Amino acid sequence: MENTNSPKAMGFRMPAEWEKQAAIWLTWPTNPELWPGYFEPLLEQYAAFAAKISHFQPVRFNCAAGVLEAQARKYLEAAKADMSVIEFFDHPANDVWCRDHGPLFVKNDATGEVAVTDWIFNGWGGKFTANLDNGIPACIARSLGMKRFAYNFELEGGGIELSGDGLLLTTECVQKNPNRASGRDDDAFEKAIKSGLSINEILWISNGLANDDTDGHIDNLARFVAPRTIVAVSENDASKPNYAPLKKNLEQLRAMKTPEGGSFEIIELPMPEPFSLAGRDLPPSYANFLILNDAVIVPAYGQANDSRAQGILSEVFPGRKIVGLDSRLILIEGGSFHCLSQQQPA
Repeated sequence: MENTNSPKAMGFRMPAEWEKQAAIWLTWPTNPELWPGYFEPLLEQYAAFAAKISHFQPVRFNCAAGVLEAQARKYLEAAKADMSVIEFFDHPANDVWCRDHGPLFVKNDATGEVAVTDWIFNGWGGKFTANLDNGIPACIARSLGMKRFAYNFELEGGGIELSGDGLLLTTECVQKNPNRASGRDDDAFEKAIKSGLSINEILWISNGLANDDTDGHIDNLARFVAPRTIVAVSENDASKPNYAPLKKNLEQLRAMKTPEGGSFEIIELPMPEPFSLAGRDLPPSYANFLILNDAVIVPAYGQANDSRAQGILSEVFPGRKIVGLDSRLILIEGGSFHCLSQQQPA
């Protein structure tokens, strides 16, 4: 029986990303050691991303007051951000990955109320310190005066994709990884996801990208773009390490059945060429795009497939402007535009 105090029982659900948004939440970068030799140009690239969002809708920052906020304002103004729609909240953080440490917002369609679901964030399975990050959802709920539903399970926003009407897509390589799942009651975990985010069915694929620090977040692999349509990355070069894993993922996606008994429409996105920066091999993906109210911001890597991927997404999102932005320096720390951001529903 559904807990009568759960979000699902109270009429809340987590909206799909393409539904109307009130704002995008970001967390300003704080640690130069994570971007060795590239921190200043990284801040410029990050500010360009935030500025682009501000030209479409409000932006809300987790950013410690004082020196850090002054730095953020300087870079945002230089990037020609619309400062009139940017708001700073004195929420200190360890890292930039707001998709993973930020709240998973839920909405009651009957009343219009938006609330926060707050899950444990352990720094991608203990890969970095996340004590401040883990407190961000509670800080946001308090600052906005929102109801907060807290769960004692590790769950990252970049590790889940939602259809908005009861389906959740995720990866075994993250959710079943011992660095998240050791000692966990798996049935209780799945029940918490279903009641917390109003999910009827969890859909699984197996594999992540090579060199992905997150162990294989779904937002680098496959994204809902409509309730029964998924864009998924594919690799056509059999010599590349991602070829076989992504082929397996596509087979799993094509075998899935919708609640109505049909098949999902699967639209393939090309993979960028792999590259290295700051002494490490990186996991570039065009699937790490961010959907805004009137635009889609797509990672670009200075490669031929940039325009091909943007063209595919322009057909998927005919009512939105497709904006390609350089994401190479951001990727040094392991993610891209979707990983950096978390949407707050209108």
